[in-house]
Amino acid sequence: MIKINLGCGKRDFGADWFHIDGNSLDHVQHRDIVNLPFKDNTVDLIYCSHVIEYFDREEIVPILGKWYNKLKDNGILRLAVPDFNAMVSLYLNKSVSLDNFLGPLYGKMIMDESFIYHKTTYDFNSLQTLLKQSGFRDVKVYNWRDTEHASFDDHSQAYIPHMEKESGNLISLNVECTK
Repeated sequence: MIKINLGCGKRDFGADWFHIDGNSLDHVQHRDIVNLPFKDNTVDLIYCSHVIEYFDREEIVPILGKWYNKLKDNGILRLAVPDFNAMVSLYLNKSVSLDNFLGPLYGKMIMDESFIYHKTTYDFNSLQTLLKQSGFRDVKVYNWRDTEHASFDDHSQAYIPHMEKESGNLISLNVECTK
């Protein structure tokens, strides 16, 4: 089974996973997150947590197409992105300060020796539309607790207040779809 942790950063999911990230880290096996080093129709699962928002919506469409081609029939693309709807709701209804959302909304990450920033944000409808336009089907929200990578704390488990996974509010939109 081929499982890819795409944009893995410092998170090493272990030997059962193929790790791809733009940064050079010991566990990273490939550094190009767009052009995956697999033949078409060979990958079972692509997991990509808080990565696609670094591309604008026009840029991500052909990238999703490339990932789609790598997946086997019935292969899974599992995405996590900052959840615009959840953040707006918390901001408006629970008076959570804007400062709590600056990182998830705008991002800022060092890639090699320069900074990259988020270029867009998503809610479920906008992400579902984009995925369906790219050929994916069965687009649905997934619970990070029900995944094989649940024991790895990543941005799919982003909560406000920070790390309050039992009583806090999830601000990551976690979506899974099928080829």
